[in-house]
This record gives sequence, C-alpha cells and structure tokens, in this order.
Amino acid sequence: MESKYLHLSNIVLLIITVAQILTASLSADITLSVFTVTSKSMTVRWSGHTGASSYKITATPRNSPEPSVFAQFSGSTVMGSVNSLSPNTVYRMRVEAMDNAVNVLSSAETEETTAPEVPLIYQAYSKNSDSITVEFGVVSGATSYIIRAENEDGFFSESLVNTSPGTVVGLLPYTQYTLSVMSVNTGGRSQPSLTVNARTVLVAPDLISSSPSSDIIVIEWNPVDHAVLYSLLITIEGSDTQVRFNTTETNVTYTDLQPGTTYSIKVNAWDPDGNQGDDITVSQITRPPVPGEVQVQLTPGRSIDMAVYWQVVRGADGYTAVSSTGQNCSSSLGTYCIISPLSCSQNHTITVTAENEAGPSEPSAPQDLLTFPCPPELVWIEEPTTGNCSVTWSEVQWVDYYIAYVKRDDGLEENCNTTGTTCYFQCICGYTYLSTVFAYNLAGSSPPGQIVNYTTIPCCPDDLSVSLISTETLEISWSSVRGAELYETIAADGSEWIHCNDTAPVCALSDLTCDSLYSVVVRPCSETQGCNKTCSAHTRRTAPCAPVILNVTQVNSSTVEVFWMATNTEANYTVIAMGLSHMLTCSSSGTSCYISVSCGSTYDVSATATTTAGQSLPSYSIPLETGPCCPETLSVEQVTQSMTNVTWSAATGARSYVTSLTSPRGQARCHTMDTHCLLGCITCGTSYNVSLEAFSITGHKSECSYHGFSASACCPSSVRLYRMNNNTLRVNWRSSPGLYNYTADLHGTRSNYTCSATNAAHGCDISEILCGEVYTVVVAPLTQEGSKVKYCPRRLYSVSCSGNTVGMVIYRGRRSVD
Repeated sequence: MESKYLHLSNIVLLIITVAQILTASLSADITLSVFTVTSKSMTVRWSGHTGASSYKITATPRNSPEPSVFAQFSGSTVMGSVNSLSPNTVYRMRVEAMDNAVNVLSSAETEETTAPEVPLIYQAYSKNSDSITVEFGVVSGATSYIIRAENEDGFFSESLVNTSPGTVVGLLPYTQYTLSVMSVNTGGRSQPSLTVNARTVLVAPDLISSSPSSDIIVIEWNPVDHAVLYSLLITIEGSDTQVRFNTTETNVTYTDLQPGTTYSIKVNAWDPDGNQGDDITVSQITRPPVPGEVQVQLTPGRSIDMAVYWQVVRGADGYTAVSSTGQNCSSSLGTYCIISPLSCSQNHTITVTAENEAGPSEPSAPQDLLTFPCPPELVWIEEPTTGNCSVTWSEVQWVDYYIAYVKRDDGLEENCNTTGTTCYFQCICGYTYLSTVFAYNLAGSSPPGQIVNYTTIPCCPDDLSVSLISTETLEISWSSVRGAELYETIAADGSEWIHCNDTAPVCALSDLTCDSLYSVVVRPCSETQGCNKTCSAHTRRTAPCAPVILNVTQVNSSTVEVFWMATNTEANYTVIAMGLSHMLTCSSSGTSCYISVSCGSTYDVSATATTTAGQSLPSYSIPLETGPCCPETLSVEQVTQSMTNVTWSAATGARSYVTSLTSPRGQARCHTMDTHCLLGCITCGTSYNVSLEAFSITGHKSECSYHGFSASACCPSSVRLYRMNNNTLRVNWRSSPGLYNYTADLHGTRSNYTCSATNAAHGCDISEILCGEVYTVVVAPLTQEGSKVKYCPRRLYSVSCSGNTVGMVIYRGRRSVD
C-alpha cells in the first residue's frame, strides 16, 4: 500500500517535469534516469526527442526468469512509472522514442533495484516512558528498516534500525502513537506497513529521600500525571530481603529500620490500564545510632585542653563533640577529639553525635566537666574610714571560696578566707599594703591574680607651731612624719586661702590679708594618696590693715567727702588734708567723712586706721584740688529752629565748660573754653533743662543748674499758595503739634500782605491781591509772648494775571531766611 506522502510527491514532480518539457526545446539524444523506486514500481524521467510521437519504457529483470514489463506514453510526456514489478529485483530500464510508424528514433538504458517487500508488524509496546519497541517480520533483501511514529498533536519521527525489534526514542510519557515500518535497501524504501497504535508508559516519580532519625526513612515524590497507583520495593543493600508496598499516596515512611544502614528503594507508577511505568531507584542510609560510653577529661600540658572519648557506631562517617560553651571538635574515623583551648571558670556540658550523609544522630548523654576558676579580674583596696581598709574583688563563676592575702611594707602579713567578695583589715597611716586574691573550686586553685597595692595617707604632725613675724607673714614649723613626701601648708581666712608646698617641715606664708583671723593647717602628702585632710587647724590674726582711700568727691564748692576701704574689724579712721598753710581733719568709724574746703585750693589727703591691736600704717596720700565755682549768670537765645546761643559769665577757677540742654526728646551739649556756645540739634516746641559743668585745669568739675529753656514752636511744613475767587489767595500749611498761633506774610515788589490763624489752624485767606507779582511767602508761629519766629523758610510764588483778576499761581522754589 503506497503512502499518501509518496503519491503526493510523485504528482508534484510529474507536473513540474511536464511543464519543463513543454517550454524547453527537444534534445537530439535521450537521457534516462530513475526518479522514484518502491518495492513494485519505478518512476523514470527522460529527455524529449525531436519527431517522437510516443515513448516506450521496458523493465526487464536482470537475473530473474520473470517477464519484462512495458509502459507506453505519448510524445509530449517525459516522465512515467512502470508498475507490477517484483520486490528486491534488479531491472534494466529502457526508454525508446518512436515516430508515427513505430520506428525507434533513439533509446537509452539504466539499471535500478526495486525496494524490498513491505514488512509486517507483529506487536508494539512501551517499556520506558520515552520509547516504544516495535517487533516486525524481516524481509529478504532489506539492509535496514525505518520505524515511523506519529501522534495526533502533529508529532512525526522516523527511526533507522538494523533489524527487528526496533525502538523509537525521544517520545513523550503516557502518549498514544501510530507506528509503521518500511524496509530499506540500495534501491530505496518500501511502502509503509500497516499501522499499529501503542502508548508510552508513565514517567518514573521524582523521589526525595531522607532519614529524620536512625530508624526511619521518608520517601516523597510529586504526583505523576495519570498515575493511579505507586509500587515501592525496599531492600537492604547486600541482602536478598525485600519488602514491597503499594500506595496511592505520594509519600511513604519506613520505620523500625536498622541505624546506620543503607537501603535501596525502587519506585514506579501504574497507569489506569495496569501498565507499569518507569522505575527509579534511590539509596538512602539511616542516621547512625547514638555514640556510647562518652568520657571527658582535662589533658595535661601548658594549655588547658579537654579530650572527649566515645565508642564507634555503625554507619557513621564522622563524630562531633559539642560543649555548652559553643566550642566543638570533630573526628572522621577516630574515637576521640580535643576541644582547645579551654578557659578557667567554665562548666562544660559535652554531648557527642555521630554523622553520615543522612544527618547527625541524636546526641549522647551529656557529660559535665568543670575547669579551675579564673582569678578575679578586678581587685581594689579602699579605706572607707581612716584606719579601716577593705580589699574587694569582682565575682568569679564556679567558685566555692576565696582567700585574700594582705602584706604590709614592713613585712607584716595576714589573710582572709571568705565566700564573699570583700575582706576587711586594719590599716595604719604612712604604710603601703600589697594584696592578691585566689579563687578555689573542686578543680583546684585559680592562677595568681593581679597584685594591687595601697598606700595609706601620711600621718598628721602633732607639734605644729605658728608665729607672726611681720604684719602680713606667718611662720609655721613642725616635726617630720612617716609617709610624707611633701607638706602642704594652707592659711585660710574664710574668703581666700594661700598655701605653700615644700619637702621641709617649715613654711612661711607671706602676703596674707591684714587684720584677718587665719586658720592654718599642715597637710602631709604622698604621690599615691594625696594629702591628709584630717589634720587639725591652728588660728592666728594678722595686724590691722592700712586704709585705702578710694575717692575724694567734691560735694559743693566748699565741701569734699573722702571715701576709703574699711577692711579692719572695729576700727576708727582719721583723715588728714594737708594744705599749703593749714591742715584739715575728720574722723569716722565708717567708710567716709566730710572736710570743709575752699574752692581753688590743693591738699594732700591720707588716712590711718586704729584698732585694739594698734594703729595701721598711713595710707598713700592723694592730692586734692577743689573744683571751680559756677558762673553767676547764664542766658539762652534761640537763633534758628534747631540752634541756640548760650552765654554765661566767667567762673573762678574754671578753664573749660560743658553746657547742656536736656529734654526727654534728646539733648544738646557743647564743650568750650569760651563763655558762650552755639548748641545745635534743638527740637522746636520742646522744653529743656539747662545745666553747665565747669572744669578746672586738672579735670575737677562743678555742676551748675539754671532755669529751664523752652524752644519756639516748629515752623509749619508743606506751605502752599492757592488761587481763590475774587482776587483772593489762600495760604495753606501743615501745623506742628501743639496749639500755636501763626502769621502768614506775602512780600512783593509793589505790595505786602499778612493774614493770621489761631489754635493750630492750618491756613488763612488774603483778599485783593495784586496780580502779576512774585511773592515771598513766610508762615511762622508766634511765641508765648506774641512775637513772631524769625527763622522760618521763605517760598517764592509767581502770581499771574488773567485779565483784571488773579491767574495762575506757580511755585518758584524756596529760599533761606536772609
């Protein structure tokens, strides 16, 4: 039976060849070639011949008694088939070109072998999920076979095999395929055999195996499509004992297995038709058993190590010993390992696990090991109270008790046994004490800890002597004491203190405060403990202080007040003012007194203090010069809106003057050697206090006050001139604060005009104005006496004529007062 694919190809080739012949010119000689070969037919192609009306093809067996086979074609045909041939036979193919009289014009020959017979399929089956095996009958003359596989999804493949059975690979699991076989020799391939259908089996499950404990193996897999059952076969490797198990689940747990033993597990799936799918085999070892007879012990040596021993168990690839401190050691084949290094004051709990590729076993029974304690990290000595000391240390783990040793620098030694962290001992001033602490437990003593030292404070001298050798110097002496490297002598009077440091047992304290009660103490010092601050003090008062004149102030022209600093206790003070021809005095227990003096005079002033202890040295003298007298007369005249002229009479003893006008809105000052002064920056409409200061040649001054001065009202601002009806002009301005009267003056070349406004009005009118003039306009306030302020500014306006009446009024600028 011919394949549908073979027929289609033959038809396409025939159409192409005929078209080529119809369009090409015929050749003179015929050429012949075999185009297609099957087991019972051959298709040949030839070149056309000029004049041929028909072509005859003869197929003659070369080594067979079978008769020849003929085929006749028209003169326009160049390709044709010869059928009813014998399979696996060599034929001589001859083509002859004939004319209308059946004469042979030309011919050509070739030889070709027919394909073998079509095989017969006996059966097709699948053993693996990606292949199908086909059993078929072999045919004579076939050198190989082609197995064709197709499915409904368009899959198509051809596999070349040498003989039966043959296998097609690269297929999909659990898929229906249509299969056929063709025989092949040198001549070509036969027609496909009758088809058979076969389905590939299920794919093997994808297994995941594990051993969560030493007697359990867990097998898991993802569901296999179309599987209705799974078969498992477990076998101990090296043993013939097998256990089969079927399940519809996707996991199986095997229990009661042997620890450390390797098992082989084979699994396959079954489809709904009862066909067994691919199988898969995994090997899984169970976890090893728990190591037994674990022992731990410290190893001798320079470092602290711990050896862990155990008994070897079956199926283990290695062992790990783990301490509760986080340290561990491992061994692959041995029966012990070393955990190193260890530290003091550690309580180790050791467990051992055996391991293989499945994981670790359960840990062994714990074993405990305690190392000897560490020495205390912190040790210190304190002296809470004088003569009572304590040695204290930090707490150490795993300690049963401590022993603290204390040794004095003169060889005396004592110790203290305690479960706490403090020991107490008596300590004497001026000695050095050394201490160390050992910790103990069942494993023994700790290594030697740190050695700390403590030096007690030096002892106080007991024969102190204080003497006054000058009004402000004390001398202190004493006998040397044990433990003192330096002596600090301090004298304090409550507000300040002075001290000296020396290695000698004597000290002079100078520059003390006079008339002060000093508390004097000597503190012996050492570098380690500092100074002994418990020594008792001695008191002593210094001589009275000389007064210090602070200031001499002239109260008035005939009286001065002398001020001094009073630092003595219950002292009386006397002030002496020595002039050229006389001496003045005053006394007081306070800090000042008054002396009547004459102006223009000079004095030397000094003071002394007297107490029950005696009289002080006189103070330093200071010169006194009395201030000048005040001018008898003073007058103030306002010159401009912001400037006044102040004049006064000459003052006795005065060389320069400072004149001041003061108000809440500001002040004006003038410093001059004349008896008059111009003061600027005066605010109009303001009342001022008038004062004068007279200064002598040395800078002494007398302050003089006079009657107040009121500045005139301010000149108005924004003065404007406006044209009104009936030859009338209006003068308008902005008034300054206050109720003032104003006058407005217009001065021209031919006429002058005046108008007034009262009570702070801001304008007035002038009638019958003569036009065609340039007017000078001045608006000024009136003083309280009614006089007109003369310094207000002038403005120029041009007044034009419109016919006989006032025309435009034009501002021409401003000008100062002439």
